[in-house]
Amino acid sequence: MKILITGGAGFIGINSAKRFIDEGHEVIIFDDLSRDGTERNLAWLKENEEFDFVQGDVKNSEQVNLFFSEHEGLDLVLHLAAQVAVTTSVEEPRNDFEVNALGTFNICEAVRRLQPEAMLLYSSTNKVYGEMTDIEVCEKGGRYEYKGLPHGISEDRSLDFHSPYGCSKGAGDQYVIDYGRIYDLKTVSFRQSCIYGPHQFGIEDQGWVAHFTISAVMDKPITIYGDGKQMRDVLHVDDLINCYLGAIQNIDKARGRAYNIGGGPENILFLMQLIAILGESLGRRIEYSFADWRPGDQKTFVCDTRRAKEDFTWAPKIGVQEGVSSLIKWVKENKELF
Repeated sequence: MKILITGGAGFIGINSAKRFIDEGHEVIIFDDLSRDGTERNLAWLKENEEFDFVQGDVKNSEQVNLFFSEHEGLDLVLHLAAQVAVTTSVEEPRNDFEVNALGTFNICEAVRRLQPEAMLLYSSTNKVYGEMTDIEVCEKGGRYEYKGLPHGISEDRSLDFHSPYGCSKGAGDQYVIDYGRIYDLKTVSFRQSCIYGPHQFGIEDQGWVAHFTISAVMDKPITIYGDGKQMRDVLHVDDLINCYLGAIQNIDKARGRAYNIGGGPENILFLMQLIAILGESLGRRIEYSFADWRPGDQKTFVCDTRRAKEDFTWAPKIGVQEGVSSLIKWVKENKELF
């Protein structure tokens, strides 16, 4: 396949590019290199792989349209370019809107007008469901969990955007789904939950598993916003890419649909649990402090992943302990990057 990855120099993008290249596909990365770590990721990929890179901004419709006009015959557009932090969206809502909502609209339009045969896969978020205050949450074993939802949140849950980030990503999510319906395009939206893995330069505002791990390995203090009992289903990036591949291989069934994609009930992790895992793995006490809750932070979120399993037999394979251990190993081997 000929594959375009927007935001391809980011964490998920660079791992996806590596997998696609290794499987013999032609990859073009489109990225504005605004996020910290993207240039380091590109340099790493260039060491051993051949691919094309175009520096561009999805907010700029002229750049997007020119790219699609000059690169004919795309089979797949993996749209990952995004502003990714809730806190940043609160501080800079216009830029958040322009990157996530307008940028995704620009990609949808370019596919519709210039390459309608291409598959369009969109990286959405679990934040499209909002705070879900109507769902009863209980405390058990030092963590929060849903009461009466053993499989987690399904795609049938009503959307309820909280925070500018939720609004902008949710708008993109709905544009992708509706463009598939109205214009008969091969679009899929993945509402992703807590992806982690190598080449993720996590920060306080986003990528908490990587941020905690990097801070612990580098012996830097960690701030926990809230009480540390927040629980998420975490998913290693290799499993996420397997999910993308499953949808691609079953596009006739997946097209036009949204999928909640995370570790599911089998791969849950709460903040204080990760602190404990890191301390045990590194053989020392991890320094941390507490601060106030942040806007839009859900006490718990767990994906019901059964739709993806039914449609393309996907399920996570990498457990929490294995995944976190591999991330610790990568950070230790790449300390110079931090």
